[in-house]
Order: sequence, then structure tokens, then C-alpha cells
Amino acid sequence: MDERTILLVLPILVLQIALMIFALVDLIKNPDPNGPKWMWAAIIVLLNIIGPILYFVIGRRNY
Repeated sequence: MDERTILLVLPILVLQIALMIFALVDLIKNPDPNGPKWMWAAIIVLLNIIGPILYFVIGRRNY
């Protein structure tokens, strides 16, 4: 990989990791998500950027 490619991919990678960490922390603190916690943890980790977004839109209840 050349330097230009790394500079293009780096912001997306940082966003993905930040969203995943934020979603997992919120899932741990959430006492009653929409569905089982293990399922949401798998979705958050396995579906890259879309998984955390799905959790915040569908899986998170206001607590």
C-alpha cells in the first residue's frame, strides 16, 4: 500500500473503531435493549460501520 491509500482509508477505519467502541459501551450500560445483548454485540462487531448504526437506530431503547 502506498501512503496515499493509507491516508484515504485511515479516517474510515478510525470512524469504524470509534463507533464500535461507543456502541459496545452503550450496549453494556443498557439494561434492556431491543433483543438479546449477545445478538447486538455480534451485529456491532461483525457488520463493521453498519452494525453500530443499526444498534443505535433499532436496538437501543431510551433508558
